[in-house]
Amino acid sequence: MRGDDVQTAAGTALSFLQPHAVRDWSVSVPGLDFTVASVVAHVGQGPLWYALDLTGGPADDAAFEIKIRPDAWPGALLRSLRNAAHLCATTVDSHPVTTRGFHPFGAADPSGFAAMACGEILVHTYDAATGLGEDFRPDQRLARRVLTWLFPRHAPGTDAWTTLLWAHGRLDLPNAPRQCD
Repeated sequence: MRGDDVQTAAGTALSFLQPHAVRDWSVSVPGLDFTVASVVAHVGQGPLWYALDLTGGPADDAAFEIKIRPDAWPGALLRSLRNAAHLCATTVDSHPVTTRGFHPFGAADPSGFAAMACGEILVHTYDAATGLGEDFRPDQRLARRVLTWLFPRHAPGTDAWTTLLWAHGRLDLPNAPRQCD
C-alpha cells in the first residue's frame, strides 16, 4: 500500500463526514467509549502517530504526546484528519521500502503503516457513522487491499468491507468467532 491509498481513505472519510458536520457530534458511538467528535479526533491521531513511528525507526524511544482536541468543532476535526492523512501519505512515500518503524505488534515498513492508516481511517469513520445513525461503506477495492495487507489469514469473501469490520471486532459474521480490535 502507498500514500495514495491513505489519501483515498481520507478522501472517502471526509466526503462522508463533511455533510454531517452540522450535526451534533457530542453523541455517543454505540459500543465504544467515544463520541462522534472524539472518534473523529482519534481518526486523525492515528496517521500522525504512524508518520512519526515510521520516521523514528523500529525503537520505541520517542517522547511525543500527540493529541487532536476532541472538543474542537467538526470543521477543525475534519481539517485535522485531512492534514494528518496528507502527512502520513507523504511520509510513507518518502521512505524506502526497507525502512522499519515502531509498532507495538512489530516493526512495520511504509506499506504496513499505509495499510494501518487506511484501516484506522475507514473503520473509525464507520464508528462515527454509527454514532450519527448513518451507514458508511467505502470502496470494496480499497477495503480488500487493507484487509489483505492487515489480515492476510482472513479471506475477504464477497464483501471485503464487512470482513474488514469483522476483523476489527465491529460486527459478527455467521460461523466465525468474534474478533477483537
